[in-house]
Amino acid sequence: MPKRKFRHKVELISGRAGLMRHPNRELIALGVRQPWAELILRGIKTIEVRSQGTRVRGPIYLYSPKRPAEMAAARAAAEKFEVDFESLAYGRLVGVVEIVDSRDCRARDAEAACVPSELLRGRVGWGLANPQRLETPLEPRFLPYGVWFYPFRRRNGAAR
Repeated sequence: MPKRKFRHKVELISGRAGLMRHPNRELIALGVRQPWAELILRGIKTIEVRSQGTRVRGPIYLYSPKRPAEMAAARAAAEKFEVDFESLAYGRLVGVVEIVDSRDCRARDAEAACVPSELLRGRVGWGLANPQRLETPLEPRFLPYGVWFYPFRRRNGAAR
């Protein structure tokens, strides 16, 4: 059986670090469910709320998993910002965003995180900046295997 080759149109995105080619096998990806990923790409959600901090800084791929977020706050945010769940990309890399900070959440972060302040207690906020939507969402070559994953190379770094 012949090997399946994944061919993507090469896309250039300009960011603070200059022009980036996509797909980029060096960029790590973070899975963020819809509608959160869409709100990040629109520049509305500038804090990603997580249970742990991160030392990762700089550009990362934003991966939209195959299922949307199920929490009530996600539905409320989608309604508030007129996000149509049916039109969103799922199971694809949808953009690039820079992680610029990681710190304990505060109640005043609720607006930037697009969630009620009570959901921020005991959580960590990752500061996001410079979101760039990919013109065409990319299918990852390798699927997620945790919070972080490399969509175009194996864990050990070998390409295929």
